[in-house]
Amino acid sequence: MIILQIETATTVCSVALARDGAVIAFKQLDERNIHAEIITLFIDELINAAGLKYSDIDAVAVSSGPGSYTGLRIGVSTAKGLCFALDKPLIAVETLAAMAQGIINEGDIDANTLLCPMIDARRMEVYTALFDVNGGIIKPTSAEIIDENSFKGRLQNNKILFFGDGAEKCREVLSANPNAQFVTGFANSATHLTKKAAEKFIAADFEEVAYFEPYYLKDFLVTQKKA
Repeated sequence: MIILQIETATTVCSVALARDGAVIAFKQLDERNIHAEIITLFIDELINAAGLKYSDIDAVAVSSGPGSYTGLRIGVSTAKGLCFALDKPLIAVETLAAMAQGIINEGDIDANTLLCPMIDARRMEVYTALFDVNGGIIKPTSAEIIDENSFKGRLQNNKILFFGDGAEKCREVLSANPNAQFVTGFANSATHLTKKAAEKFIAADFEEVAYFEPYYLKDFLVTQKKA
């Protein structure tokens, strides 16, 4: 079971190869607006470095959103193109769930802690969800404007670990509560898709390649430049 995994939902462009649920190689770069330029190069370099042919891939997994409209479009278009060309199945892994799995993989999390991945939207808005330490969904994905009352009820009874590129801007309004904890330096990675991608492959939980679209959550807004 060899799965090519793609993550482009944020400023990070990341590609990984996993064999039987274990990462064997990955490449990633955290730089804005670079995805279209390097994603196919990263994929080709990984395939060659692993001594594989494209036909050896059993499936392509992609981080499906929410996140950057442009980043998601590039990642999903690349994944779909590969699936069409190679006649391989497409696996979608929800971005916030993959982020939670990335934190879980690091281990040593108290059982009473909730995991709150955050992807920067704009101003004080984030795409977010809540998970338990096993990756179970406590609160589904939503777009939320964060203020001092956000998560107030949950923080009374649980520690909440906030992480992702949307978390830092929320630190000032949430950190007054001692149960609000923040992870610095967390970056989205294609390696975080591994567990859920393997589970979906085994269950044959695949997407319809022709019709699959990213989970944008919100409509893309086009703004005009000021005169």
